[in-house]
Amino acid sequence: MLGPQSTFVMYDEEFKRINFLIEKLLRESNSKVIFLVDKNGQLIAATGETEHLDTTSLASLTAGNIAATGGLAKLIGEKEFSILFHEGEKDNLHISIIGTRVILVIIFDQRSSLGLVRLRVKKASNELAAIFDELAKKAESETKPGQGESPFAEITDDDIDNLFS
Repeated sequence: MLGPQSTFVMYDEEFKRINFLIEKLLRESNSKVIFLVDKNGQLIAATGETEHLDTTSLASLTAGNIAATGGLAKLIGEKEFSILFHEGEKDNLHISIIGTRVILVIIFDQRSSLGLVRLRVKKASNELAAIFDELAKKAESETKPGQGESPFAEITDDDIDNLFS
């Protein structure tokens, strides 16, 4: 299981499955945009009307939002808030945590409803969590001792000084 600061490797097969699922969720929830973001604020996947959105900022601000509400949750004795909802004049944000490691962001307007989005997210969340569990197991089984280290780990300051002397 990956912690909130862990990164994971994305394989092509799982990436295609994830994209298929979020595209299906976009259609079934009648939403405008769906993003998957890791808890470090890195965008994993996006679908829908993304052309006029700053996806990098949206991803990092979403992760910050989750971190901030995590702090609020701890203050009142909760582990975390797994679902957040922000209602705007035209667009709404539904944010949920998938399997403790990924954030699912759905932007929707009056063409959909919170009830429909929540219903569709519930099913899709289980499927997405299963894929991310598979990714974690796959990465764990393929990581051999010493392989997870930086290729620069054995280079010392003396080596660098000698190189530039």
